[in-house]
Amino acid sequence: MGHDLVIRNGLIIDGTGAEAYEGDLAVDGDTISAVGDVAGAGTSEIDADGHAVTPGFVDLHTHFDAQAGWDPLLTPVSWHGVTTALFGNCGVTFAPCKPEDRDFLANMMETVEDIPREAILGGLPWDWESYGEYLDSVEKLEPAINVAGLVGHCASRFYVMGERSIDDDPTPAEIEQIAALIGRSVAEGAVGFSTNRLPGHVLPDGRSIPGTFAKPEELLAISKAVGENGGFLQSVLDYRNLEPEMDLLGRQVRAAGTRLLFSAPYMPAADPTDAGDHGYRQAMADIRAEGLDVSGITLPRSGGFLSGLRTGILFRVAAFDELAAMDIDARLAAIRDPAFRSALVAAAKADPTIEAISRSYFWLGDGDRPHYTRADDESLFDLASAAGEHPVETWLRFMDASDGYAMFHARFFNQDLDILEQFLAEDWVMPGIGDAGAHVSQIMDSGWATFHLAHWYRDKGVFTLPAAVAGLTSRPARVLGFDDRGTLAVGNRADINVIDVDRVAERQPELVNDFPGGAPRLIQRAVGYLATICNGRIILRDDELTGARAGRVLRNPTPKTR
Repeated sequence: MGHDLVIRNGLIIDGTGAEAYEGDLAVDGDTISAVGDVAGAGTSEIDADGHAVTPGFVDLHTHFDAQAGWDPLLTPVSWHGVTTALFGNCGVTFAPCKPEDRDFLANMMETVEDIPREAILGGLPWDWESYGEYLDSVEKLEPAINVAGLVGHCASRFYVMGERSIDDDPTPAEIEQIAALIGRSVAEGAVGFSTNRLPGHVLPDGRSIPGTFAKPEELLAISKAVGENGGFLQSVLDYRNLEPEMDLLGRQVRAAGTRLLFSAPYMPAADPTDAGDHGYRQAMADIRAEGLDVSGITLPRSGGFLSGLRTGILFRVAAFDELAAMDIDARLAAIRDPAFRSALVAAAKADPTIEAISRSYFWLGDGDRPHYTRADDESLFDLASAAGEHPVETWLRFMDASDGYAMFHARFFNQDLDILEQFLAEDWVMPGIGDAGAHVSQIMDSGWATFHLAHWYRDKGVFTLPAAVAGLTSRPARVLGFDDRGTLAVGNRADINVIDVDRVAERQPELVNDFPGGAPRLIQRAVGYLATICNGRIILRDDELTGARAGRVLRNPTPKTR
C-alpha cells in the first residue's frame, strides 16, 4: 500500500515525553496514517536518518492578528518549526468590531504592540464585525500554518461601552452584555478569551487600555461565559501586585471550570528561601492542590530589545534624537563624522543613567548564531571598562566597525539564565512568549523554540530531547484544547518537523522593510530544519519555505467546528 508521504529512518520523538525510537512515519492527506515500520512506498519520501522527527511546534503567544493580512507565510515562526500559532493575546484584538471603531483598535494595537497603524488599516480587509466573521476573513487569507484566535477584552469592552470602556466601570447590565458577547465569540470559534492588566500598555493618549483595571465581578462573569462555551482564559498580570493578581487568577479559573494560561516572566519571591525562589510558588501550589488547570509560559532565554544603528533602540538622550530621525545611511555617515560623534559621546557622559543601562546590554556577536547567553561580566559596560571607554563610545565603535549591523540585546526580563534554568523545570511552566508579529522594529524573540532545543537540550543537557519536545508540542496543544495535534500518532493531523538537532540554531536578527508601505521589521531565520509539514504538506525544506500555504483556522474544538 502506497502513501502520500513517508519519512524514513528517523528518531521519532512523539511529543508525549516518551522515549525516542527509530522508525518511519507515513502521511496520507492531512493525517498520520502509520508510525513505526512503514512498508509501502511514498509518492514523496524524506530520508530522516540521523535526525529527529517531532510534532510541529505550537506557539501560544503571538500577535499575528495584523501580519496575517499581508504575510500569509507568518514569518519568522514558520522558519522555526511552528505549525500552529495562537494570536489575540494580551487583550488586544481586532474583533468584535463595529465599522466606526476600526481606527480605535488600530491605534491601540500600534501603541501596545508596535504594529504600524497604517499597515493595520491598509493591510487587512476589515470585512467583519463579529468574531466568527473575523475568523472567516482570516481563513480566506490561506495562512501557511495553522492559526487559532483569542477574543480580546479590549475590543469586547469597547464594543459594548464605547469611550466609557477606557476609564469607567461597566454597569451590571453592561457586564452581562460584555460576558454574553465574549461567550458568543467563543461559540463562534475563538478558542478562548484574553485580558491584560499591565497599566503600561496604553492608548495613544497615554491612558491604559480598556479592561486593565476591570473589577473581579466583570472578569468572573466573563470567565463563566468562556467556560460555558468551551474556551480557555489567557492573562497578562500586573506583576507589581503579584499576590492579589494570582488570587484573581484562581477565582477566574474556578468560575470558568476550564484552563487558564498566563504569561509568567520569572519574578523573585518577596521573601526568597533560596536565590532561585520565585514569586508564583505558593499561589501555584495552592492552585494545583485544588486541581485547577493553570499553566504559565516564559521565554526560555532573556527577553529584550535589540539596540543597534538599524533599529529604533538608541539611547534616551537628546543628542540621539537627531540620529534617530535619519535613515540608516545618514546615521552611519553621522557617527563617522568626528564632530557629530563627539557630541553624542559628550551628551551620553553627562547622563549618569547610561552607564547603569549599559550593564544590561549584551553584544549578540558577529557569528552566524547570536550569542544570547553571555555572562553578567560581558555586558556593554564591561566591554567599555576593559577598553577604557564610555559605554556609548564602545557602542559607536561596534556600529562603525560593522557598518551599522552590530546589535546589542537589551535584556529586561528573565535576565539570569541560571535562575531561569530552575524556573523552566517547574511542571506548570512552558517555553513561549515570543510575541511574533508584535514589537516588530524593536524585539526579535520569535526564535525561542529553536533556542530551547539548541541551548537547553543540546548545549546544556538540562532537558532530555523527549522532554524538550513535549514542552513545544503536546503540552501547549493541550492548553489550546486540540487532542489531534501535538503528538505523532495514527489518526492525528500531520503537523511534523524533521530536525538536525546537532545543527539546529537561530541566525542573527535582520532588519527588513517588507511591511506595508515599506515599514521596517526584525526577522530571524533558523538552520537545522530539514522539513516542516503542516496538514500533510511540506511548507519548509532545508530551512527555506516552499510557499505552500497549508494552514487552517483552528476554531474552538467542539464537535461542530473541529
